[in-house]
Amino acid sequence: MPDLTYLRPFDPSRFNLRVDQPTMKAVVTTGNGGYEKLEYRDVPIPVPAPGEVLLKVLAAGVNNTEINTRLGWYSSSVEGGTEQLSETEDEPAVEDGGWNESTPFPFIQGTDCCGEVVAWGEGTQGPAIGKRVLVRACMRLNGFDSLDNIWMASDFDGAFAQYVTVPASEVFEIDCDWSDVELATIPCAYGTAENMLHRAGVTNVSRLLVTGASGGVGSAVVQLANRRGAYVIAVAGESKLDLVRSLGADQVVARGQDLSAEISDSSVDVVIDNVAGDQVGTLLKLMARGGRYASSGAIAGPITTIDMRDFYLKDLTLIGCTAWDEPVFPNLIGYIEKGEIHPLVAKTFELKDIATAQQEFLRKTHFGNFVLVPPH
Repeated sequence: MPDLTYLRPFDPSRFNLRVDQPTMKAVVTTGNGGYEKLEYRDVPIPVPAPGEVLLKVLAAGVNNTEINTRLGWYSSSVEGGTEQLSETEDEPAVEDGGWNESTPFPFIQGTDCCGEVVAWGEGTQGPAIGKRVLVRACMRLNGFDSLDNIWMASDFDGAFAQYVTVPASEVFEIDCDWSDVELATIPCAYGTAENMLHRAGVTNVSRLLVTGASGGVGSAVVQLANRRGAYVIAVAGESKLDLVRSLGADQVVARGQDLSAEISDSSVDVVIDNVAGDQVGTLLKLMARGGRYASSGAIAGPITTIDMRDFYLKDLTLIGCTAWDEPVFPNLIGYIEKGEIHPLVAKTFELKDIATAQQEFLRKTHFGNFVLVPPH
């Protein structure tokens, strides 16, 4: 069982520049607020401690979670969708806005990391220097028998930098012909998607409905569920339906249409829903007896209403998915190396242009993932 306790507490002086330590470029998030909280500046290159590895960041994906953390959306005081907190607010009052507790500002975000092994902490072994690796972003504090977890770039410094240190147990060597940018689309979105499918027991006889199917997690769900042989019903914006169908969706439904008119009640075995909001009650009515509803997000709003009779009379199971199970990340590495899934890169940006990337990301007009590339 990996010892991750040394990741806390933060050293408050770690970003102080010293003449005797090499520096790197990084984006330091200084607090809750707008884009002014993203500071692109020089900080010391971190030194790997025993049990850690130092990685050169080759590419880092952009996700909702970095924006939500900066805005404090995870606070229980926020009841609306991810658009509720204005991007122009200077300092939203969201002291409990982090995943597990108050966010440890200032820190470096960046959940998705494709990196190259540069150095090992004393007495630590793993992939050889120069090997390309992906970082498992969700880390189980007390082993896989416990759901306690911490996340890279939410609980400790992440990949929006030229270098990052991570626990040695969380780096996975990968051998494939994908580019660095393509690999950087995988960890958060595909890990989250695979975890929900794993927890919900999706197989080749499952009839699955996924909402938000054109988003990073949703499009990963379509690919990964199709790989498992499930029948996939995908809900997405009308302009993106053909793209979602090309990923392997068997049936597509335009967002905003009456789901009950398009899909028969009690006909869906599994719902994968990261949209939530007002539609959750309708989704439960579409589910067959013994169905499983899995979620790891709520971009349309965390507060919803359901008819409890649909829940208990149908013997439904509601599955919350944050901590990744042990097979999830090794599965993804295998799928990539076997050519069973493919990446979806919408656009790349230089690391210094993170604010532009997040602004464009929030317009939700893209299909696929945005990736930041640090200077070499």
